[in-house]
Amino acid sequence: MRIATRGVGMPERKPSALQVAAEIRRVLQEGGSAEHAKGVQWFFKEEIRSHGWYTGELRKAAVRLRRAMEKERGLDFVVHVADKLFAGKILEEKIFGVFLLENQTRLLSDKEFRLFTSWLDRVSSWADHDALAHDLLAPMVKAKPARRREVFRWAKSKNRWRRRAACVALIRGVREKKFFPEVTRLSEMLLSDQDDMVQKGMGWLLRETTKFDAKRAVPYLMKIRGRAPRLVLRTACETLTKAERRRVLNP
Repeated sequence: MRIATRGVGMPERKPSALQVAAEIRRVLQEGGSAEHAKGVQWFFKEEIRSHGWYTGELRKAAVRLRRAMEKERGLDFVVHVADKLFAGKILEEKIFGVFLLENQTRLLSDKEFRLFTSWLDRVSSWADHDALAHDLLAPMVKAKPARRREVFRWAKSKNRWRRRAACVALIRGVREKKFFPEVTRLSEMLLSDQDDMVQKGMGWLLRETTKFDAKRAVPYLMKIRGRAPRLVLRTACETLTKAERRRVLNP
């Protein structure tokens, strides 16, 4: 993927973030696979607009471009380009925006955390949501635990994607045996949530907690099994032994 990130001649001819984002959109549209785009829809209940890129190729292209842009224009410019891309309606555009900043969050601040939080209101599907929440928000929450306060605000939102993000944003931390009190508090807030996307997010969080901190997580699952949605419990138990799963799932 070749994208012009600077002009020839005078500095004022450097393309804006909006112009670079438009060029990325053009290349993504021309380089996709119509056949693969049709297959993408199978993974979603809602209608998805896709150019038909495979994730691995999309990530490679984003990393190459990010390195070039950061060298020529700085990381702040990369953030601006990503912001323009995540405002789009095409799946690969939004994922590309996340991939531009993946593994760069240690260099970012609360300003960018607030920006990425605002992206939750632009989410179109679980795919762009989970890329945003797991690859950008979650490492930033893990790096600065004070940000975990935000997840409880999201949990009260009417927006299903903010409530799902409350769960996904803690996952990086629980993989290091952090945030167990936050996990249980969040569970108490969301166990009665009837939205399947939120339930799947909660199940994912509890599964990771159980996988990395079973000593505390399994007793907690036993405590909530009578009132937790079945989808949440089944997902939470996926990494347990058969005997442990039976104990949790069969009261």
